[in-house]
Amino acid sequence: MRRIIKVLVRFIFIAIPLLIVAAGGGYLWMARSLPPVSGSMTVEQLSDTVTVARDENGVPHITGTSIADVFTGLGFAHAQDRLWQMEVVRIAAQGRLSELFGETTVDSDIWLRSMGLFEAAKSSYEMLPQETRDAVEAYTNGVNAWMARQGRTFASKLPPEFVILGHTPEPWEPEHSIAALKMMSVTLGKNASAEVMRLAFARLGFSSDEIEDLLPLLPGDEAPALPDLSALLELPSGPIEVSAGSEPSAGPVLALLDHRNKGASNNWVLSGSRTKSGQPILANDPHLSLSAPSIWYLAHLRVEGDGDARNFIGASTPGSPLILLGRSDKVAWGFTNTGSDVQDIFIEKTNPDNDDEYLTPDGWQSFTSQEEIIRIRGGGERRFMRRLTRHGPVLPPSYLNIGRYLPDNTVAALQWVALAADDTTMDSGIQVLSAATVDEFQAAMADYVTPMQSMVVADTSGNIGLIIPGRVPIRDPRNAVMGRAPVPGWDSLYDWKGSIPFEGLPRENNPPGGAIGTANTKIVGPDYPYLLTLDWEEPWRQKRVDQLIVDNRTPQTIAMTHDAQADVLSLAFAELAPEMIALIDGRDGIDGDVLAELKSWNYDMVRDSSAPLVFMAWFRESMIGVFRDDLGPSFDHWFKARANVMLNVLNGETKREWCDDVSTIGKESCADVLAAALNRALVDLQQRYGEDRAKWSWGEAHLSAGAHTPFTQIEPLNRLFDVQVPSAGGPFTLDRGVTRLNKDKTPFINASGSSFRGIYDFEDLDRSTFIQTTGQSGNPFSKHYRDFAVPWSNVEAITIPADPMLYEPGIVGVWRLSP
Repeated sequence: MRRIIKVLVRFIFIAIPLLIVAAGGGYLWMARSLPPVSGSMTVEQLSDTVTVARDENGVPHITGTSIADVFTGLGFAHAQDRLWQMEVVRIAAQGRLSELFGETTVDSDIWLRSMGLFEAAKSSYEMLPQETRDAVEAYTNGVNAWMARQGRTFASKLPPEFVILGHTPEPWEPEHSIAALKMMSVTLGKNASAEVMRLAFARLGFSSDEIEDLLPLLPGDEAPALPDLSALLELPSGPIEVSAGSEPSAGPVLALLDHRNKGASNNWVLSGSRTKSGQPILANDPHLSLSAPSIWYLAHLRVEGDGDARNFIGASTPGSPLILLGRSDKVAWGFTNTGSDVQDIFIEKTNPDNDDEYLTPDGWQSFTSQEEIIRIRGGGERRFMRRLTRHGPVLPPSYLNIGRYLPDNTVAALQWVALAADDTTMDSGIQVLSAATVDEFQAAMADYVTPMQSMVVADTSGNIGLIIPGRVPIRDPRNAVMGRAPVPGWDSLYDWKGSIPFEGLPRENNPPGGAIGTANTKIVGPDYPYLLTLDWEEPWRQKRVDQLIVDNRTPQTIAMTHDAQADVLSLAFAELAPEMIALIDGRDGIDGDVLAELKSWNYDMVRDSSAPLVFMAWFRESMIGVFRDDLGPSFDHWFKARANVMLNVLNGETKREWCDDVSTIGKESCADVLAAALNRALVDLQQRYGEDRAKWSWGEAHLSAGAHTPFTQIEPLNRLFDVQVPSAGGPFTLDRGVTRLNKDKTPFINASGSSFRGIYDFEDLDRSTFIQTTGQSGNPFSKHYRDFAVPWSNVEAITIPADPMLYEPGIVGVWRLSP
């Protein structure tokens, strides 16, 4: 016993202090991984000196004498501040996540490798004109210059994530920047997800009318009746086997495949005839999955060559040399995701006598096959056969569990514009920097391929416009499916018939009303001759944009545009809540105080109120009560806030009586289901937030989920790397906050919202404002890792002036890069 005690004493007084010292030393080592705010370096490829001057917000003002040199400076700044983020994006595009993260990302890697995104990026790079390749190579030189520098003594040369995971990055290559752009299409593409849902519903035995109940068209949107998918695709009948472990692993990148996290946005532009100043106002806030660090990096590029200086200011994405959202000295622009249908799933019959063949209109044809090896952290590997069809790559069965729903002797292949090997989107982004007018900006979009965006633009001459560029497939008019569901790959009727010509893409300049606004819902009129999609976003935000901006004849000001970006009135809940309350008002067993609170609610999704939380919890439980019994294993994939579906059910405008619980003998009414749902919701809220309702608030439940890849999943690292603040808004408000209602642990968290806000004031462009969700740095030890989070939540912003007289007094450090 005495010996044991002696050993314990030695451990307590010797080993533990050594562990503490080692841990503290590691902490200090990583803390010193922050790049110095000032310094100098030789970059041989430069033609002249470049300065990277950071202001008090961590925004770099990058100055050079040529655009190529300035791109080198941007690559240098991106690598200084966001190298880990860039690393994750490029290894994701290559399907190599498991080399870093292990088994949890194998399914993600199989999907990403199957798609061949990186091969398409390499081929697309070779298609670019030399001037654009020079720009990408200049950017690449800047990235590699920072990575190749000499490290400091007693300091990590790399950001903390590299140290913790023991990973050393490879040199950046130009094709990595093309791959980074293609990953934006992964983030924004969502039609294939809707197709899988319709396939699942058909496999479960639902009729086409019942499927339309669940995924309805917009009111007034005309389309052929959805064919009987069971007959069309020869689907089997009977129960679906759901085996243990059949769900795909919850890796850090599988969120990219989740339709609930797909991008939405708001933007609008007003001509001078509609503003108090007489000059245009343009605003934009793209809604994307919230992450730490933010997807966006604010930057100012300044070219001081011959003649006047040229300035480009706005939001860049680390890994790419482009200012994707922002302004020049002459033009400002902002994007929203159009949501065009650029994905089709084809069910391919395989030869029962030869698995290497599939059926085409001309008979059996061999797959193009290639063995892929997924290397897994720790030394393991997973081999699989990547197969290509005439339509595109074969989807792995784990993709949204599509393998559950397919008939025997079939596979699913995906045709997708983002997989194009001649993607020249980067060229359009470079050309934009030369545009001085709305017309020139729109002309630069001729080479834009993907992802399709609704772009508003204004210029200093007072012009405003809209263009919706991108490659959109044309489908045979006899194809009644029209992109809504998988189709037979063996029937040429369903093959794409080319693409909408550039001249046929939607465009509008200087409309008579003097205003344009978009919010992801239908943007073209009934006379437009081409199909963009039938899966538009619900129209609530568009209606609010129209109310506050487009149809508001009061002379508009910057303050009014700011207030619109901050608006949290939910028009969806203004319609839905009274319907739900009326059904249960006066019933026994209902908490009268809660019902009174909901009756007096003004439908604002503000942070400091409990009413939005109570209603969202009730709405969630109501959707579970109405639909889970019917949808079974496909419920979780479909489950998100669907106000239009719920309204149709409550108003009796559906083909099926969804409120009746199919698992019981009796017949339940919607009032029965909603009453039970409210009681369950209150119990759930009490368990989460305590018995005292006075302490409930929407903001505390609706924390913005600035999730870090991969440390959001690891305690206690997530406390250092995640960025969370209370936030307002909801899934249908302009200041948007998309919930994860299907996640029992965090159903009310803000998973997707306004990832960037820009307001451009043409009375004085230097008064334009910008903000993103976290901060400029990707290093959690930096004061700029999360310093934007609270201002962003408060819908505040910063200015980034082009005039050196305005920004130079705030400069805190300068890097000088010399040839």
